[in-house]
Amino acid sequence: MAGPPEPRSSIEPDEGEHLATGWEPDLPDSDTLVRRAVAVHASWGVAVADSLGRPSRRTPRWAGGFVGDKGALTNPVVVTAPLAPGEYAEVLGEVGGLVPDRAPYFLVSPFPTPDLSAHGLVRIGHPPLMVRFPGGAAPPLRDGVGLRQVADEDTLAVAERVLVEGYPMPELQPLVPGSILAPPLLDGTTRVWLAYVDGQPSAVAAAHVAGGAVLVEYVAALPSGRGRGAGAAATWAATLCEPDLPAVLVASDDGRPLYETMGFVAVERWTAWLRPAR
Repeated sequence: MAGPPEPRSSIEPDEGEHLATGWEPDLPDSDTLVRRAVAVHASWGVAVADSLGRPSRRTPRWAGGFVGDKGALTNPVVVTAPLAPGEYAEVLGEVGGLVPDRAPYFLVSPFPTPDLSAHGLVRIGHPPLMVRFPGGAAPPLRDGVGLRQVADEDTLAVAERVLVEGYPMPELQPLVPGSILAPPLLDGTTRVWLAYVDGQPSAVAAAHVAGGAVLVEYVAALPSGRGRGAGAAATWAATLCEPDLPAVLVASDDGRPLYETMGFVAVERWTAWLRPAR
C-alpha cells in the first residue's frame, strides 16, 4: 500500500505560480513605499514639462520631461522599472529623442545601473531616497518668519526667483519668468509655498502628489532665510500637505541630516547620472 505523499515545502511555488518582483505593470503603486516614490518622481518631471507646454514622455521603462535648455538638474528623467544591461542603450536613445543634445538631463535610477559613460553620461553619485511616514505636526514658525501658499501668477514668479537664486542655478540667470514654474503647474496636484523673513521672500518648497505619496521638491533658501527657519517652514508645509500620505524625497548627503530632524528616514540609495549638453 502506498504511503502518504511527500509534503511540499512551503517555500516552493506551485506549478505556474507567479512570484511578484514588485515591479510588474499591473501591480498598484501602493504595493511598496519605494514603488510609490518611483511613481511620484516619474510624475513630477512630466507635470513640470506639461505645465510649460514642453515635451514629456512616460513609458513602462522611464519617464521624463524636457523643461529647458540650461541647468544640470532642469530636465529630470526617472527609470521606472528594472532594466537588463542591454536595454539601457535603447532607453537612452529614447531619452535622447526627448531631450535634444543642446540640453543636459539628469537621470535617476532606483535600480543598480551598468556603466553608462560610453553613452556620454557622467555618474554623479548615489543619493539617498528618504521617506517620512504620516503623522506629527510642524514646529511653530520662528519670530519674523511668515508662510504663504502660492495661489497667483505674481507670487509664483517670486517663488521662481527665490528657487533660482537660492538653489542656486546661475546658469538660468538672467531668469526668464515662467521658465521653470508656470501657472498651469498649480492646476494639477502641485503646490508651492513661500516663506518670508521680516516680510521678505526668503525660501521656497513644492509638493507634488501622485502614486500615493507626496514628493517634496524645489527646496531652496536665499541667504536672508538661512539660519532663520524659513527653509524649514516651507519644507514642513510641503511635507505635511497631505497628512495621510507618506512624504518622499531624494536628498544630498549634505542635506540628509536636516531631513532626518524632520522625521525622514533613508530607505535606500538610488543612482544619479548626468548627460551634459553636447
